[in-house]
Amino acid sequence: QVQLVESGGGLVQPGGSLRLSCAASGFPFSTYGMSWYRQAPGKEREWVASITSTDLSKYADSVKGRFTISRDNAKNMVYLQMDSLKPEDTAMYYCKVRSADYWGKGTLVTVSS
Repeated sequence: QVQLVESGGGLVQPGGSLRLSCAASGFPFSTYGMSWYRQAPGKEREWVASITSTDLSKYADSVKGRFTISRDNAKNMVYLQMDSLKPEDTAMYYCKVRSADYWGKGTLVTVSS
């Protein structure tokens, strides 16, 4: 069965960096696009970034220039490098198969001094 397991969240100061990881299994990973979403307390879940099977990436305007999505098909992993973090980036971050309704359970990112 499809499994997506996120890791790498934590508490970081404003301006800091974190790298989120998502370990995927149960499907032909290299042939699927992947996405990251986030949900802040009291807000709806929002799309953050996507990467296609051919490594084309797109970003939400709110994170463009600060976040970088990447993938390692040999390891069935997708990453989200988050730099210049802001308090408004605080959220639960989720990994998702781009064209299917498979989600991980999320990893919490808190940006606070």
